Amino acid sequence: MHLLSNELWFPSQDKADKDGLLAIGGDLSMERLLLAYNNGIFPWFNKEEPPLWWSPDPRMVIAPENVYVSKSMRKLIRNETFRVTYNQDFLGVISACRSAPRKDQYGTWITQELIGAYLELFEAGHIISVEVWKGNTLAGGLYGINLKEKGVFCGESMFAHESNASKYGFIMLSRKLQNEGCRLIDCQIYTDHLASLGATEIPRTNFLAYLNNSSR
Repeated sequence: MHLLSNELWFPSQDKADKDGLLAIGGDLSMERLLLAYNNGIFPWFNKEEPPLWWSPDPRMVIAPENVYVSKSMRKLIRNETFRVTYNQDFLGVISACRSAPRKDQYGTWITQELIGAYLELFEAGHIISVEVWKGNTLAGGLYGINLKEKGVFCGESMFAHESNASKYGFIMLSRKLQNEGCRLIDCQIYTDHLASLGATEIPRTNFLAYLNNSSR
């Protein structure tokens, strides 16, 4: 376990513990966050904790073209049940993700400090937010860091106020990313929701090899 100072670095991911925790501390500057995501590391911690940095093994990923679209979802898309926009209400999306209840979780890891850090990334063009609307109401959405030069999108969080809204947004985003040349969506860790969309687990070494060799 490594304790970070203000120095801008991270230890090798093979130093992570069995749960994927790699390091503690440091700051949430844009430079550190970009260094982390470009090396397969992400922050995840509670309000009263210092920044915790993770690199889990295995890693949950999916190629955009492999996102599973069920018959019921195809019908929703065909009927244009929702309207999808991009980068129109990032604060609305991240705030809704923050307040969304999570199974077996108490409180939220999306602190005000983290919102401020991600807002800086968003304003610098490093984040994609997806807004899913039902009429004029935000029904669902998601956001993540877009490592465009590597062809990787790092999904961070999603929410749904209406059934299937987050799936709808994820499917539409995957099509957009595929058209833009993205080759991998990083989903970080296993959830049933992500598995239902076709995401699978791969060894961390495979994920890092892809990440380090996919610069275009």
